[in-house]
Amino acid sequence: MPESKAGLSVGQITVVVADDHEIVRSALRARLESGSSIDAAYRLVGEAKNGLEAIACIKAQQPDLIFLDISMPLASGLEIIHDLRRWSPHTKILAFTGVTASGLLANVTATGVDALFSKATDLDLVFEKLPLILRGGRFIDPELVELIEAGAHIPELTARERQVLNMVVTGKSNKEIARLLNISPKTVDKHRTSFMQKLDVHSLAELMARAVKDGLIDPYF
Repeated sequence: MPESKAGLSVGQITVVVADDHEIVRSALRARLESGSSIDAAYRLVGEAKNGLEAIACIKAQQPDLIFLDISMPLASGLEIIHDLRRWSPHTKILAFTGVTASGLLANVTATGVDALFSKATDLDLVFEKLPLILRGGRFIDPELVELIEAGAHIPELTARERQVLNMVVTGKSNKEIARLLNISPKTVDKHRTSFMQKLDVHSLAELMARAVKDGLIDPYF
């Protein structure tokens, strides 16, 4: 096992589990605590049930590996990945999802996550691939490859553009969005103009249809 930030040896792979479903966290916790693999043992150092807890846990623990659900309340998976790259760049990101929207999956893949699995995947395969991921390899669940390829043509939006888009489609005005995000209405309008141009839409109705089709709407907004 190659050394990481602290010169890891067997028994020192620190892990954070971030998922808003207790049943998923319990399953991963049990598997992590059940013992070691051939290459390494894993030590669970934190759990999170929403995006803000995940970001706080990442900053505090700077783990070697995170199991990250890409759809959680309070902060999206893309936002979490952005903050994770800033606060703990060495952390390996194993993302998993129950979402099948091509656009979202393509955007997550484009962030450079180290692995992406469907939540329907058997845990045996997930843990079989951990040594590869920890050594710097990458793995995309074969079940998701076709969906990701279908979404590759979808324009990539910034994290802030996605926030504003989700607030727009829920009916919030520029002033309301500005207050909630602590930015100016002019900045909101700039983001709004940008994602409308990227998505090639010209009305709220067209935006709604495109956002649903491409999986750009976060269910927790």
